[in-house]
Amino acid sequence: MDDLVGTQAPARRLTDPHEALAALEAVVPGLSELRLPAPESIDWQLVEAGLGTALPADYKLLCERYRPFVLGDFLGIGGPTPGHEDRWLRGMREELETVGEWCEETDLTDPLHPYPTPGGLLPWAGSNQGDFFLWTTGPAGPQEWTVTVASRSSAWWHYTGGAVQFLADLVGGVLEPWALPRVRADVTAF
Repeated sequence: MDDLVGTQAPARRLTDPHEALAALEAVVPGLSELRLPAPESIDWQLVEAGLGTALPADYKLLCERYRPFVLGDFLGIGGPTPGHEDRWLRGMREELETVGEWCEETDLTDPLHPYPTPGGLLPWAGSNQGDFFLWTTGPAGPQEWTVTVASRSSAWWHYTGGAVQFLADLVGGVLEPWALPRVRADVTAF
């Protein structure tokens, strides 16, 4: 039986992508050592056209400033890289198929669905244990999207902030890591 554990909310939602990234860098001190010397030139127009939606500004900033990395030897964060946007889109389509299977197998009171269903789930990170970290998309636009965690242990939960703030709050110990291990502040590049 799957379980919707609940919803956690930030004390204040960080809407400025630079503020959200600074919050993550503050709780993961080694992250700044991995910062690229210049922002990556990702073809967001190609990516977003391929997805059929814009993506949140905090995520785009994170991808432009950092190559893929792993937090606490557990949570992998990555995005499209210049010249390989099509490869990233193919991987995203495969992940959406898996998310769709998980959604079909869940026994939640309020069923969840993968993107592109209105309000559908769109993956943005994953763990080495098979957990998914997803955006809950919505009509208000990507800056208002929230986070849904789909744990491999069948526990699902929501966070009403953005993805980068979620990472900062999870690693910083602000969030209860329902059905997840505590995520340490160490970081390694892929």
